[in-house]
Amino acid sequence: QFRGKVVIIVNVASKCGLTPVNYTQLKEILAEYKDRGFAIAAFPCNQFADQKLMLIVHLEEPDCEADIQSFVQKKYAMEPDLFAKVEVNGDRADPLWKWLRSQKSKSDEIKWNFTKFLVSRRGEVIGRYGPTIEPKSFTKDIEQALNEQSKI
Repeated sequence: QFRGKVVIIVNVASKCGLTPVNYTQLKEILAEYKDRGFAIAAFPCNQFADQKLMLIVHLEEPDCEADIQSFVQKKYAMEPDLFAKVEVNGDRADPLWKWLRSQKSKSDEIKWNFTKFLVSRRGEVIGRYGPTIEPKSFTKDIEQALNEQSKI
């Protein structure tokens, strides 16, 4: 479903301080570029400190992908391609995330929610953006990938 598209692959969380700005900006970017062959692949993850603490008070990432999708649709009016909950670090990390971590970085560990990878139409990782890097700050990279790759 992503062949030939420029894609942001991102680990997401529903209850994180970075959730509002990331979902809001990702929604805007998706609306702007979707018709040009752009997509967002979102992978829920609650592998990080705050989510582990939230387990104690029962505020963790919802277990069911349908509940997560419903949250994103209701709160942000966005419908990203949402995948099953994954681990992004450690021995049980999803194979896609193991591969992503090995690309474009001096440190392969995912530091927090909303680490974003920009993948070309050819399936090459062309950018990695940390959790505090807002999606709109790298729209030039997205545009460049869309423009260059459309010449294939």
